[in-house]
Amino acid sequence: MTSQPPRKRIALVAHDARKADLIAWIGANIGALDGHAYWATGTTGQKVRDAHPGLEVTPLKSGPLGGDQQIGAMIAEGRIDLLVFFVDPMTAQPHDVDVKALTRLATLYNIPMACNEATADMIVSSPHFAGGYTPRAANFSGYETRKV
Repeated sequence: MTSQPPRKRIALVAHDARKADLIAWIGANIGALDGHAYWATGTTGQKVRDAHPGLEVTPLKSGPLGGDQQIGAMIAEGRIDLLVFFVDPMTAQPHDVDVKALTRLATLYNIPMACNEATADMIVSSPHFAGGYTPRAANFSGYETRKV
């Protein structure tokens, strides 16, 4: 009997100008992405659910209304394994501080993060994605025991 590959917990976010690109990327990679659990910020989540009804997507609040922070909290709690965040580098975002906080948390907690299609392709085509890879856990003991 073969064991099932581990189910990944994946956060999906896309700026408005990149939502169609994220939808197309999911469609092109549906075989690798099927069977995992997804959380997505507001409009992105609805668009993903409409385009790919077979994916289990839990929608959160819109990014500017706190969705980015909801995903950030899930990362800090160890409940997200991968962040796919298609960023629009050409448009100023009114909630840029939230975006920076989210990408900071993904970096801090050492979870894979794809901000564009090329990186997302590399991640889902990696044997680590299909296998049981666990990133090195973030270690904050030096920070937590520092003298203030």
